[in-house]
Amino acid sequence: MMGNKELTTKLSAIIACGLLLAGCNQGLGDLQQYVQQVKSQPPGRIEPIPEFQPYQNFEYTSHDLRDPFKLVDFRRPEENPEDIQETASGPRPDIDRVREPLEDFPLDTLRLKGTVTKDGVKWGLIFAPDNTIHRVLEGNYMGQNHGRIISLSDEVIELTEIVPDGLGNYIERSSAVALIDE
Repeated sequence: MMGNKELTTKLSAIIACGLLLAGCNQGLGDLQQYVQQVKSQPPGRIEPIPEFQPYQNFEYTSHDLRDPFKLVDFRRPEENPEDIQETASGPRPDIDRVREPLEDFPLDTLRLKGTVTKDGVKWGLIFAPDNTIHRVLEGNYMGQNHGRIISLSDEVIELTEIVPDGLGNYIERSSAVALIDE
């Protein structure tokens, strides 16, 4: 048999649950009124689906015209571009060599900060846009146009760049990076 204390505890719990459930039922009057109000309004008008113009295909019928995706050398239009590449003379960049760190930056963003001589070898100190200082020697490369250092002095580094001429060939161009006091 149950004790008096246990019976009182169970009875109290049942009464508390009953009161909680009764309290949940009281707040529904305004919600039911709102639902009735919305249902009593006339239904709204739905906009019609817009009509779309059907896609019209364009067919390229100019077979007698030049192919817009084919490379053309305007100096020699009768020759094939592959033949032009083979017969082109002049300087060419060495695409098989390993690129140096300063070739990732445009030449006009590199700054000569000074020179250092160690064991009779003169090094140029180049400040790059990534806030690092690089040491360079004659023969090193810098800039994005295959610029090779040909001379190095306390005031200027002279380079020879190999740049495309726009017609499939390359030309050499002289450039320099000067010492700038900032």
